[in-house]
Amino acid sequence: MRWSVNLGSIAGTALRVHVTFILFLAFIGIAVYRTNGPAAAWDSLAFIVLIFVCVVLHEFGHVLMARRFGARTRDVTLFPIGGVANMERVPEKPAQELLVALAGPAVNLIIAIGIMLALGATLTGEDFSRIDDAGTSLALRLAAANLVLMSFNLLPAFPMDGGRVLRALLAMKLGRARATKIAAGIGQVLAFGLGFMGLFGNPFLLFIAAFVFIAAGAEADAAALHDTARDLTVGEAMITEFSALLPSDTIGLSVERLIRSSDDVFPVIDETGRAFGFVTRMDILTALTDNADATPISAIMKPIEKALEDHEPLETALRVFESGTAPALIVTKPDRRAAGIVTRASIAQVMLVRTARPGWRVHRGGLIAASLPGLRHASE
Repeated sequence: MRWSVNLGSIAGTALRVHVTFILFLAFIGIAVYRTNGPAAAWDSLAFIVLIFVCVVLHEFGHVLMARRFGARTRDVTLFPIGGVANMERVPEKPAQELLVALAGPAVNLIIAIGIMLALGATLTGEDFSRIDDAGTSLALRLAAANLVLMSFNLLPAFPMDGGRVLRALLAMKLGRARATKIAAGIGQVLAFGLGFMGLFGNPFLLFIAAFVFIAAGAEADAAALHDTARDLTVGEAMITEFSALLPSDTIGLSVERLIRSSDDVFPVIDETGRAFGFVTRMDILTALTDNADATPISAIMKPIEKALEDHEPLETALRVFESGTAPALIVTKPDRRAAGIVTRASIAQVMLVRTARPGWRVHRGGLIAASLPGLRHASE
C-alpha cells in the first residue's frame, strides 16, 4: 500500500504502518507534552502503542482463522483509526464468515481477561471512565481498552466485525446478497447515529460515522456486483478485438502499435495463439525513457496470473482482480490458445448494461462476444 512502511512479515503476512499513523503518534506526543509534561507524554505514547499491538493481534486473529478456510492475507496495515487486513477473499459460507469475524474480538476479550487474571483484579465503571488517565494502572487501562475495542468492533455496521457477524447470521436464512443489503442499511443508520452524537460530543465520531456510512455502501455495492456476476460468464465480458504483441517484438516496434491503438493493455501472444503475459501502455512508455528500443517485449511483460475459459462464471474473474494486480486476464479456448481478454473496464461495461437492462445477455456475435477475426500483432 502506498505511503506505508513495511515492518516485516508474520506467518507469511506483511505488517505495515501507514505514515498517517506515525504522524498521529507524533501529534499525540507533542500535544500531551505541551500540556502535561514529558512523563505524561511518554505514558500516552506507550499506551497508544500497546493498544495498537492489541489491534495487530486482533487482525491476526482474523488472518489465522481465515487461513483455516483457505483465504490468505497479503498484509495488515495500521492506520490511526485501526488496522486493516487485506485478505484475498472473505469466506462466503456464512458459518465460516461468522468465525472469521468473531476471531478478532475474541482476541481482545482474551487479552483483557488475561491481564485481569494476571493482576488479580476486576474492572469497574471508574476504570473505563479513567482510561486516558496517566495516573492509573497502565495494565488495567489496557484491559479496559481491549473491552472497548471488542465492543466497538461488534457494532452491527460494516466494515466492523459486527457488520460481518450480522450478515453471516442473516445469510444463513436469506442468502448473502439480501443479507448484505440489510446489514449495510443497518450500518448506515448506525452511522447517522454516530454522526449525531459527534455533533454534541466527540468530533472524532463524525469522521468514524462518515467512514462507516461509505464503507457500508461500498460493501453493499460489491455484494450486488458479485451477485450479478454469478449469472454471467467470462465469455460475456470478453474482449475479442484487441491489439497483441509477439514476445520477440521490441520496445521500439511496439510503439507503433501503441500509437495506432487506444488499448491500455496489450497481451503478449505468439504466432500459435499461446499467451505469455501482458504489457501496459505505461510499461512501454516507461521502457522508452530508458532508451531500450531493442529490448524484447518479453523482458518487461507481466506474467499471466491465471487463465480462464469463456464458460467460467464472471465472478471468478472478479475474484482474481480483487486478489491481485493483473492488468487483464486471458481467456483461452479448450486447446489453450487465446480467445480473448477480460479487463476491469470490460466487466464494468457489462455490469452497466445489465443494470440498465436486467436479464440482458451477450450472444455470440454480439457487441462484446464477437468472433475473433485474428490477432493483430505489432509486427504485421
